Amino acid sequence: MKKIITLLAIAGIFTLQSCTTTGSFEVAPITPIATTEVFEVTTSFSSTNNYSRLVTFNPPIYSSDVVLTYRLSGVNSQGDLWELLPETYYFNNGALDFGFRFDYTNRDVNIYMIGNDLQSVSTNFRINQVIRIVVVPASFANSINKNSYSDVITALNIKDNQIQKIDL
Repeated sequence: MKKIITLLAIAGIFTLQSCTTTGSFEVAPITPIATTEVFEVTTSFSSTNNYSRLVTFNPPIYSSDVVLTYRLSGVNSQGDLWELLPETYYFNNGALDFGFRFDYTNRDVNIYMIGNDLQSVSTNFRINQVIRIVVVPASFANSINKNSYSDVITALNIKDNQIQKIDL
């Protein structure tokens, strides 16, 4: 019996001796945004920024969320006119002139222009462009009319004072 107790004691010593403390600790991951959010950024597209603008989400959004991006294209008697990206403009002969595109991850959205001669695009389309980025929870993504900024904002119950302006 003494041999078994001695053997267990030795095994216990080796087991406890193999446990060490390194002094390091784990940092909890950043929790993604859990609600609908709308961001507004005013930006210009030029050769100095490669005709693009990167907007970072802090904290990141859920990977299942959908990002909708709209460009303020004008104003009429009923209010602001928002165009859902992608947005494309063509020459009279049907060839691509220029357009606006975007891509996103759960950490950022990149808004950029496409075209053959972007420097020749009117400054009305390149300078001081107002962009709204709408983060839509996955549960709403299929039940709203994404083509209409007004319909999206109404369905998500977003008020103008909830729009977060981002200075770049």
